[in-house]
Amino acid sequence: MQKVLFIFLFGFLSHHLLFATHERAGEITYKHISGLTYEITLITYTYSPSPADRPELEIMWGDGTSTVLPRAGYIDLTAVIRRNIYIGQHTYAGNGIFKISLEDPNRNYGIVNIPNSVNIPFYIESELVINPFLGSNNSVVLLNPPLDYGCVDRLYIHNPGAYDEDGDSLSYKLTVCKGSGGLPIPGYTLPEASNVFTIDVFNGDLIWDKPVLQGEYNVAFIIEEWRLGQRIGYVTRDLQIQIGACDNYPPEIVTIDDTCVEAGDYLKFEVTAEDPDGDKVYLSATGSPFLQIQSPAVLDPEVAIGYGSATALFEWETNCSHIKKNPHPVFFKARDSVNTISLTSYKTVNITVVGPAPQFPQAVPLGNSITLSWLKTECENAVGYRIYRNVGYYGFVPDHCETGVPAYTGYQLIAETDNIQDTVFIDNNNGNGLIHGIQYCYMITAIFPDGAESYASVETCATLRKDLPIITNVDVLSTDLSNGSIKVVWSKPTELDYSQTPGPFEYQLFRRSNEPQSNFSLIAIFSSLDDTVFTDNQLNTLDFQYRYRIDFYNRETGNEFLIGSTVVAPSIFLTINETDKSLLLNWNNDVPWINDTFAIFRFEPELQDFDSIGYSIIPEYMDTGLVNGQQYCYKIKTIGRYSSPGLIDPIINFSQENCGVPVDNIPPCAPFLSLQTNCEVLNNELSWIYPDSCTMEELTYNVFYAESTSSDYNLIGTTADTYYLFETSPPSVVGCFTVTALDSLVNQSVYSNVVCVDINECGRIWFPYVFTPNGDNKNDFFRADSVNSIQKLTLKIFNRWGGIVYETSDPQFKWDGRDQKNNRDCSPGVYFFEGIVSEYTLGGPVERQVKGSITLLR
Repeated sequence: MQKVLFIFLFGFLSHHLLFATHERAGEITYKHISGLTYEITLITYTYSPSPADRPELEIMWGDGTSTVLPRAGYIDLTAVIRRNIYIGQHTYAGNGIFKISLEDPNRNYGIVNIPNSVNIPFYIESELVINPFLGSNNSVVLLNPPLDYGCVDRLYIHNPGAYDEDGDSLSYKLTVCKGSGGLPIPGYTLPEASNVFTIDVFNGDLIWDKPVLQGEYNVAFIIEEWRLGQRIGYVTRDLQIQIGACDNYPPEIVTIDDTCVEAGDYLKFEVTAEDPDGDKVYLSATGSPFLQIQSPAVLDPEVAIGYGSATALFEWETNCSHIKKNPHPVFFKARDSVNTISLTSYKTVNITVVGPAPQFPQAVPLGNSITLSWLKTECENAVGYRIYRNVGYYGFVPDHCETGVPAYTGYQLIAETDNIQDTVFIDNNNGNGLIHGIQYCYMITAIFPDGAESYASVETCATLRKDLPIITNVDVLSTDLSNGSIKVVWSKPTELDYSQTPGPFEYQLFRRSNEPQSNFSLIAIFSSLDDTVFTDNQLNTLDFQYRYRIDFYNRETGNEFLIGSTVVAPSIFLTINETDKSLLLNWNNDVPWINDTFAIFRFEPELQDFDSIGYSIIPEYMDTGLVNGQQYCYKIKTIGRYSSPGLIDPIINFSQENCGVPVDNIPPCAPFLSLQTNCEVLNNELSWIYPDSCTMEELTYNVFYAESTSSDYNLIGTTADTYYLFETSPPSVVGCFTVTALDSLVNQSVYSNVVCVDINECGRIWFPYVFTPNGDNKNDFFRADSVNSIQKLTLKIFNRWGGIVYETSDPQFKWDGRDQKNNRDCSPGVYFFEGIVSEYTLGGPVERQVKGSITLLR
């Protein structure tokens, strides 16, 4: 890796600005040591000849404490660039969110997008979250250095090469470069781009399309870690990019796209860097596969070099320790070598290592359960298994990147174990027993500590032994309040173990209705295995649904016992919801067999019989285009099957008959309200339109008003027009308005949009400066101009000696220039007024003081 770093920096430093001074770039990473103790690694890149060398730096731990860290080492990559590393440990007092930071004066001179950069401190931070419910966390490590270069009018891409040893999910986002106190640098901007400057939120590619001006630039971005849907920390990288002028183009990397591999398999593929200018090109790689403790990947050669192109071979002998939910990223990097500015390109290949599928699953029926077994996974780091079940065989063959059992197969997760030694599972449907006549199929996956799931096993299927009767029909023959009938049919057991149940045998048929407090009651007993049909009469099939169960007994003298019971089987019960010109039909489908199709029958008066009008694959059907007020009657035919062979197929049953009457209960659409305020007469003119897309009908409208945004709406009027004039006394335009539409059956729409008017629409109360009470009918009175939305007013007028000459509580007052006490004309001159006014606003009444002067002229 050091070799790759030197290759990169040689190109960078041959073009660096000689006047650059101190801090250029860096980041803070951390790792968990034990308990509440963490170790941080601070990496900075500086201008080595600068007198502002930093043999030690102060790190802020985010808990109110700090430590001065001595430099653990440095590498003078060239005569002018130094890579510094500082390492320190800290033990926190408890859980929390901590911002670990460094502030160091100053940045280097001449950064284009940071004004006065030489006087701006360098600041970086990382967030550490200590939460026992999320587990300990190690931050990402950034494998590509934070110094880079590009060219004007050339697409520039940088990838930090973020590696997370915990396998957490990562996301990326731009942030601003920060300075003193960790605050955004004043005047900082993103570099100017011909098209866009952005970062890929998923793979971390920072894309500058395309640089416009030469110079040095700094940008910052955040790499966030996510676990169980919560952010558990981030690292900020402050990156420096030098942009120059050049006529070459960056290399292109050609290799495979993202892929998956089963743990234990050998992954091998070529990667080639092709330079469009035929220049010398260097190809290297970093990433998670190269950092694995067991069986790391290799790139052969480690750095491939060629003219025009360079090719290397990626090889990885995977094993179980590499299994993770998130992929292992490989960051391929290609750089050309020219006399001007070398250009770099990146390509990320994500490799997901998937756990092998559990082998040799077997399903064996036993009683009303199925015992499932399989071989223990070969991956000792697995933590358990997931068991999925489906009714019937699907034929699932996973794609090479398809882990677990996808929902589209119909399989459902029924159990999860927490011990890889447990390779037997008994499925008894959570104690309720499985259903005879149904084929149950299973797949098993292994699960790993981070939630990764292996490939699914092959499907294995089983059917319960047919050692009990199986109900196949609960068919409503007639619908009546008291004389309805239902036919119950079952299939006799054909796989009896006569050594355990020698017979003779007996069926006991039980029934329960959906009436309140109804219990199962015995309605018939049969002593022959071949008695498999019963018609249940004198039932109220119009109002009630019925459920049936058969208990199967061994009646050998001295050895009488219950062998078992069938699953309860219900009749199909149809309900109808009445709506406008339509009837919504619903029925139950909680039968033990599988109903594939439902046929809907409606009574046709012309035929005097029921006729099919449609089909559905769900227990619901909407019959539309009906006439409101007219009765329609229906029944449902169900067509189903059991999934195991040897049983009647298809299974056909009918519901009871039920009738409904369509009724207009659909409210109209909401109108769209608009409003005009007339400030001369202080009223609001409301108008609305009814949407063209809605059915036109005879409508009336309710108009609602609220005094303020926190008040309840009150009905203030009903009209058949689409216009309403709102006036109040005293006058006020303040308030909120909404409208609803009502049809002829008084179905009311939802509220329209709300339109509000505040006091500023027509202005607040104010007073003139001069009046002339001389009887010429021009400006003869002192009165308020605009009395909009006045709740109350108290006003006093004083002469120059402080004597009250007029007072009022009437917002519509008119002072004629006379002393209110003696009715004599007041002398010309300046008078003073003050008072309290309470005004309606959308926030409620607001009280304020008014005062001023008025000049009386005669």
